[in-house]
Amino acid sequence: MTIRVGVIGARGRMGQTVCRAVEADPNLELVARVDLGDDFAALSDNQSQVVVEFTTPDSVMANLEYCISHGLHVVVGTTGFDSARLDQVRRWLADAPEVGVVIAANYGIGAVLMMRFAAEAARFFPSTEIIELHHPDKLDAPSGTARTTAALIAAARRDAGLGDMPDATTTSLDGARGSALEGVPIHSLRVRGLVAHQEVVLGGPGETLTIRHDSLDRESFMPGVLAAVRGVVTRPGLTEGLDPILGLD
Repeated sequence: MTIRVGVIGARGRMGQTVCRAVEADPNLELVARVDLGDDFAALSDNQSQVVVEFTTPDSVMANLEYCISHGLHVVVGTTGFDSARLDQVRRWLADAPEVGVVIAANYGIGAVLMMRFAAEAARFFPSTEIIELHHPDKLDAPSGTARTTAALIAAARRDAGLGDMPDATTTSLDGARGSALEGVPIHSLRVRGLVAHQEVVLGGPGETLTIRHDSLDRESFMPGVLAAVRGVVTRPGLTEGLDPILGLD
């Protein structure tokens, strides 16, 4: 069965890449391209079944509300979701029980595995820090991937009974030790020429382990996006992360 797909943010860098990937897939049909200033009615008028949303944190919630209220499944690539935003999406979905929404911090399959491996390793090391590196046009810092990774690492450390990480720093410049999410330090770089990269550095007595993922081109996210497009039609409600779509949960 062919799935009819609409794209919000179709003129952006990620949106254009999504459009090309959908058009190249014989089991998908691109039926609507929507961007800022366009009429969203094109999504319904062209009978979209799944909408892929890659816009900005300022726009994503209104876009989601529109799609859910019109019975359209959504695959969300925009980051910046906190618990309050996720709860709002759940409330909208409660009134549309047939609609599915996938919200993932990263659609790169390698990135999903990097996060999973980092969480598994974190319970064995007293120190774990995250360095995320992106292009300077990215609006949020830390990245959604880094936030998700930090939360997974923090949960793994709690389950392992680990305490605070060792750190004797008493004086520093503001930001020198990065930010911290649930006690896990995150350092954000924004450098022209980069796309999306993250490494997790873990350390213990006499050894370190570095787990790194590099997205060298936006094409790297497309297998995950397309997997989510195919999967969301049979997953009503909110699916957080790509793991369930890939059978990793």
